[in-house]
Amino acid sequence: QMPQLSTQQLRGREELHLAHLVLSFITMGYVWQEGEEGTVQVLPQNLAVPYWEVSQALGLPPILSHADFVLANWRRKDPNGNLDTIVTLPGGESLRGFILVTLLVEKAAVPGIKAIPRALGAVLQGDEETLHGALQELAGAIEAMGAALRRMHVDPEVFYTVIRIFLSGWRDNPAMPHGLVYEGVSPEALAFSGGSAAQSTVLHAFDELLGIRHRQDCAAFLLRMRDYMPPPHRAFVARIGRAASLRQLLQSSGDARLRAAFNRCVSALTNFRSCHIAIVTKYIATAAARAKARRAEPGAGPAVEMAPSALEGKGTGGSHIFSFLKSIRDSTREGMISA
Repeated sequence: QMPQLSTQQLRGREELHLAHLVLSFITMGYVWQEGEEGTVQVLPQNLAVPYWEVSQALGLPPILSHADFVLANWRRKDPNGNLDTIVTLPGGESLRGFILVTLLVEKAAVPGIKAIPRALGAVLQGDEETLHGALQELAGAIEAMGAALRRMHVDPEVFYTVIRIFLSGWRDNPAMPHGLVYEGVSPEALAFSGGSAAQSTVLHAFDELLGIRHRQDCAAFLLRMRDYMPPPHRAFVARIGRAASLRQLLQSSGDARLRAAFNRCVSALTNFRSCHIAIVTKYIATAAARAKARRAEPGAGPAVEMAPSALEGKGTGGSHIFSFLKSIRDSTREGMISA
């Protein structure tokens, strides 16, 4: 019954991102409102067409991604900077906390992102002092990201039984094996991955700068997740990958201070990924086991019954979550340079 909205009046990047955010949340609500048993096969034209048009204008896929859920989904409650979400789904304060803590992780990364061009410029100019300062800035930012991530204290049961299904996609998901038909866009069903931390530009940028090389299957998944980033973010990561190798420079350098600063960055990134594994254990593995046990009990209640079982061992992006996270953590640790 929703009118088919025109996208012609949208002006500028912020309006387009806001439209994409709102249409993403409506879409996820429409697809998953009945749980994984009652999924729809077709997204109605009045939603699918404007969603597709806004997605094409932004270079983003027509599904809720990290760029929507976190990067575009915040506002200031007051001029002093207290943050709130713009759009929410079921999950109340737990959902709000999950989004805002993830946003604080991204915010903590900002000095590290700014340090990347400084570091690459210093590599080209052979400026070891500037390079050392940039690496120290990067390490401090990654450590601050870990501190922000450790502030994640939402209700695990609410996250698993209520929130998580709305972040799920229709690729690599047994609950929607054929994808979703976007009516008025394509007669064929389309498959897209759900929202995932693997879509955050920040970690891709740091991996590229530090020359971290992941196992082939993990690297392929991460590469596919770049399609869910805003195109300027994608281009930034690709540009870092084409730059002169910081790792090679330091392996051939006799400067122990530079190597120590580089290793501090790698160690901080390894610790961050270990912290992520601990959070996934709490909010997915332990919560899934608890939901499974409660499902077996008589009168478990609708929330437990609707908890997604199709993705018990997978991330919302479709990866086998523990083997994936442990593999990228281990390959990050292997990125240390011997002093």
